[in-house]
Amino acid sequence: MLLYDGGRAPNPRRVRIFLAEKGIEVPLKSVDMTKMGHRADEITALNPFQRLPVLQLDDGTVLTESVAICRYFEEMHPEPPLLGVDSVDRAVVEMWNRRMELQFLLFVASAFRHTHPAMKDWEVPQIEAFGESNRPKALRMMEFLDVELSARTFIAGERYTIADITAMMAMDMLKPARIDKPLHLDNLMRWYEAVSGRPSASA
Repeated sequence: MLLYDGGRAPNPRRVRIFLAEKGIEVPLKSVDMTKMGHRADEITALNPFQRLPVLQLDDGTVLTESVAICRYFEEMHPEPPLLGVDSVDRAVVEMWNRRMELQFLLFVASAFRHTHPAMKDWEVPQIEAFGESNRPKALRMMEFLDVELSARTFIAGERYTIADITAMMAMDMLKPARIDKPLHLDNLMRWYEAVSGRPSASA
């Protein structure tokens, strides 16, 4: 088994944090995304979309989406459960994780990729107006989450899950995306302080 890792990029980090929460150690091969290592022939042969992370299993099976990789490890190592414990809980966790992906992380990432000068060779074409349009969307989601988190400890309920990992990636990207951290949103910041203080957050 070999996990092709992309360093501080959000999706590789999501998988590393997931593994750290479960106490799983997997052989890693670091890929320098700053030097476009994810577009090298080796990665392209495994994932034609040239994205990381990539997990290659011992039998040659290749998994290329971060949540799919996490689901594989959840099936192999159910404890602690990060994707739900029964049919309803799994659906709730999936719902919130998708919300965090599509209505939070995507907005922050789009602001970063379409406005930051360092991303001009990554995002072609880089459309600044589109990037700017995502900043208020990210803020609205943070305001929404602040209300939601007034009634519970974590994104999907009273237990830490993959939805918290995904949302934390969005929060961690605020600075490079040049979006002000919403210090006035007390519930959101309480949650963020808690999840970013977990040992796994440094994975």
